[in-house]
Amino acid sequence: MSPTAHQPVAGYGVAMSGSAGTRAGLARFAGVAASDVVESIDVRTEAHRLRTPGWWALVGEFEGPVRAWRFARTWRPRAEPGASPWHGPSAGSWTSTLDEAGYRAGVEAVRERIRAGEVYQVTLCRVLSAPSPRPDALALHTVLERGNPAPFAGLVDVPPAGDDPGTWVVSASPELFLRLDGGVITSAPIKGTALSPAELGDKDRAENVMITDLVRNDLQRVCRPGTVAVSTLLGLEEHPGLVHLVSTVQGSLDDEVLRADDLWARLLAATYPPGSVSGAPKSSALRAIGTLEPVPRGPYCGLVGWVRMGADGTVRARLAVSIRTFWWADGRLHFGTGAGITWGSDAGAEWAETELKARRLVALASTDEAPASTDEAPASTDEAPASTDEATRGGVRP
Repeated sequence: MSPTAHQPVAGYGVAMSGSAGTRAGLARFAGVAASDVVESIDVRTEAHRLRTPGWWALVGEFEGPVRAWRFARTWRPRAEPGASPWHGPSAGSWTSTLDEAGYRAGVEAVRERIRAGEVYQVTLCRVLSAPSPRPDALALHTVLERGNPAPFAGLVDVPPAGDDPGTWVVSASPELFLRLDGGVITSAPIKGTALSPAELGDKDRAENVMITDLVRNDLQRVCRPGTVAVSTLLGLEEHPGLVHLVSTVQGSLDDEVLRADDLWARLLAATYPPGSVSGAPKSSALRAIGTLEPVPRGPYCGLVGWVRMGADGTVRARLAVSIRTFWWADGRLHFGTGAGITWGSDAGAEWAETELKARRLVALASTDEAPASTDEAPASTDEAPASTDEATRGGVRP
């Protein structure tokens, strides 16, 4: 990409591609593109380094590790760059860590824990994957932007080097984890998913209220007393192929937290992993997830986004919950899907919700699927492709 074809981002500090001391890497969020990695850090143990002025991309795994990469060059593309054609896995090559029977059993196991008083809600997930060489992240990002636009869409593609394991993540996330502007921190958890507003029910509203309360408590740990408030409760958002209930929680960071060298370590200690994809109480939900899900989630249900540190110490950030997100590792392209389980859950309906969330995006990522089609479900179990009949149980139809 020629530097003359792009507009530098004011205040970011632009370096030319191939600058001394940089290495390969690409990130893209909210109309900003970045290249040339300067440094990589473990945010939890080296949070003070995230105070270095510049533009950073962050990727966090659900199980805890969070890394950040500082980029030397940032710009706003004046026009969509010519991405290479996307070559994804075939639709029939996707498998799932839990088939329908296994997922239904997991739902019932969560309900037993709720009956025993151990937990109120658990987000139970499964991971789809298909064999793939290291894909072209920008090509998939472009396909998703056209076929499934999302408010927090983005990508981070950094090859491994030395002690840095690198990352490959392409996200179409609709969910805000943390926004930080001028000392005000905002989170907007999503709980409640259906094909249409009419299909959202009492169970959806109940789980949203539970998680909104959890997020409110999380933010109170780092905000000034009396400043945390729910500005929107049970708001309705429409996205391609489905609708969500979204609540918004906001507060003013405690001055000591905002000025601290380890600002991001403190924020993560209070809020991570996101409550909307774990459950309530969070500690009990995490124990259930560790027992019931057969593999780690990795980047799925973690965080993905950007932080901009100004030379004057000001900080702005947009971090999304990494749902509706692809990641590549160990020779496979992965995609996660899940549902919030409460006492009122029906196992068939929860399985159908996981199908609904995966169907459109996995079809877009499969080269032999019609990108905009929602008529057929992608393969979603180890044994057989998901059927339309299976996906309609519980009143949720594909």
